[in-house]
Amino acid sequence: MIKSTLKQKEVNETTDIMNRLPIYKDWILFLIAITVTALDQLTKFLVREYMYIGQSIPENGFFRLTYYTNSGTIFGLFPGIPIILTVASVIAIVCLIYFYGSRKNISFLLRVAIALLLGGAIGNFIDRVSMGRVTDFIDVGLWPVFNVADSAITCGIFLLIVVTVIFPESGKPNLNKDDTAPINNN
Repeated sequence: MIKSTLKQKEVNETTDIMNRLPIYKDWILFLIAITVTALDQLTKFLVREYMYIGQSIPENGFFRLTYYTNSGTIFGLFPGIPIILTVASVIAIVCLIYFYGSRKNISFLLRVAIALLLGGAIGNFIDRVSMGRVTDFIDVGLWPVFNVADSAITCGIFLLIVVTVIFPESGKPNLNKDDTAPINNN
């Protein structure tokens, strides 16, 4: 019985190693994060190129494009501390990469959540490093002006909470018998 338990533990450890995909080989995560970052940077570039600060298109209405910059965090919170926020962005990116790597098995939804968070963090990090502030332009009602990166971070946080707290079973991959690692009995 002990020998059987030890063998099963060995199988579980081997399966865990085989199911752990390095972040640089995770094309789903990579493509989503790069797409979010590229879309964020492209839209910010277009706003900076074709609008002036404070301009709104249309001038009135519930949904507008309004060129605004801020030195704070998501939705303009905590302004005036760009160096601290730049360092916090780097720490957040490193923590997300560590979180990804520390998971034994990672589901599709959890990978999407991490990718959205990484893409958004990288997008705003690029602005902070290159300009000392973040370009915002999405203006919806009474909500603070935000950008694509802020949207991705918000969606990523929401999905991360759903996958890890509300429905933790959805954060686990569906493993079939074929997904387990082969055992070498030699």
